[in-house]
Parts: sequence; structure tokens; C-alpha cells
Amino acid sequence: MDQDWADLPMQEDMSSDDDGSPETVPVPRALLPHLEQSAILLDIDGTLLDLAPTPREVWVPPGLAETLNRLLERTSGALALVSGRSLNDIDLIFAPEQFPAVGGHGAEMRVTADSKAVATHAPPMDKELKRRLAAIARLSPGILLEDKGYSLALHYRLAPQTEQAIYEAVSLIRADLPNAPIEVLPGKCVCEIKHSGFTKASGVRELMTHGPFKGRRPLFIGDDVTDESVFAIMPDLDGLAFSVGRRAKGVAGHFDEPGDVRQWLTRLLDGEKAA
Repeated sequence: MDQDWADLPMQEDMSSDDDGSPETVPVPRALLPHLEQSAILLDIDGTLLDLAPTPREVWVPPGLAETLNRLLERTSGALALVSGRSLNDIDLIFAPEQFPAVGGHGAEMRVTADSKAVATHAPPMDKELKRRLAAIARLSPGILLEDKGYSLALHYRLAPQTEQAIYEAVSLIRADLPNAPIEVLPGKCVCEIKHSGFTKASGVRELMTHGPFKGRRPLFIGDDVTDESVFAIMPDLDGLAFSVGRRAKGVAGHFDEPGDVRQWLTRLLDGEKAA
């Protein structure tokens, strides 16, 4: 049966009524995405994995790696993780498993699970600029500095009162270096600064030109501001986007939390077996 992607793609709509009560809309199994025709693209932090006080404290729940491997097999390899994290960092989190991925906000990419990483013409951030931005972490011992190579992240989940001071310090550096080719990515308790010229969207566009992704309909799930560039291009690729934790602009629906995403991915596989 050929699937109409305009129909409800989730087995249950995770949305809520205005009074906050859950609104469940059963979806026939026949309307679930046909995995042979789909490309499953998944953000990691806040989408697949629950957020943690620090980036190093996130963990992969039991059964998730198995689900991802089964989806990888059912899509003939057309499953990829799309993250601001570097590919090395992604591999550490999911070790010993390795998946196709777009890392560093589109700065690097791995098309197949066993292929080498390839850069997408993204230059690393200037060392002196990175040094000046890193010094912002001295504002508070609760600010965690994360060097991602192509970007620098200042996490303040442990020091939320420093948010305004962090962004003001970044603005002063940008004002002092108006020609620096950088952009600021606000996130959930994180201020990330990266080299301009590449995004998660540019990485996804490049990924979709390669087999086994080429010619398939992408389904992307993300949660943060940095995922909005991918939400925006899904119509161009005849795909669908879903947000997590909030109703983002331009998405077909949303999940309440990462646990709902993980359950739904399992349902995709169960639906295929029952079809």
C-alpha cells in the first residue's frame, strides 16, 4: 500500500487539549511510514536521549541501540543521527555501536555505519577566537565549556543565573570582531558558537544526495532551536518533521519527551511486522 505522508504518521498523537489532558488519536498501522521508502533522521540530546545536567552524563537506555540497529536494517541503512556533537562524541555515547551521522551541526558526516567521516567543507573555528570565547566560562564554576572542534558550547544548566551574562559577553566579542564568520546558537541551557556557512540543514541536504538516503522520504525528529533549520527544509525533500517537548513552527506534530520518541520508533518496527 502506497503511503500518503499527509496522513497522521504517528500511531498516537502526543499533543494535548487546551486543558492539558492528553489527546490520543489512533492511527491505522497501514498509515505508518513504509521503512523501505523512508530515511529516519534523529537528533540525539533531548530527542532520542533525555537531557542531563552535563553533556557527559547522558546515557543510552536499554534497548535503544537494538531499536536503532533494527531500523537501520529495515531502511537498508537509511537511518542517521543528526547532532551538534562531533562524530567522535556520538560514537562514544553509543559505543560499541556506530551509526550513520551528521555531526558538528553539519560540519562532518558519515554516510554509512562503517564508512569514514567526511568533512563538508566546514573550516574549524579560529583558535584565538575560541580562546576568547572559552574565557567566558570563568564567569562561574557552574558553566561547563565544551569544545566540539567546529564549535564551542557554554553550558549553564548548573548555573542558570549566568545566562544573560554569557550572552552579553559573547555579544561584546562579536562587536569587537564584526567580521568574524561566526553565528550564535541558543539552546536549552547552552550558548553555542560555531563557524557560519553550515548548519544541520546543509548537512541533511548533503546526506540526502548519497545512497542509501537518496530518493527516500526523510522523517526528522528534533527538539531544539538548532533543529529548526532541518524542520524548514523537510517540505523541499518531501519529508516530515516532528518536534519534542514543544510545538515548533512547521512541524507535522510533536512528542512530549524523548521516552515517547523511543516508544514510537519501536512501534514503527512492530507496525511493519504486523502489516
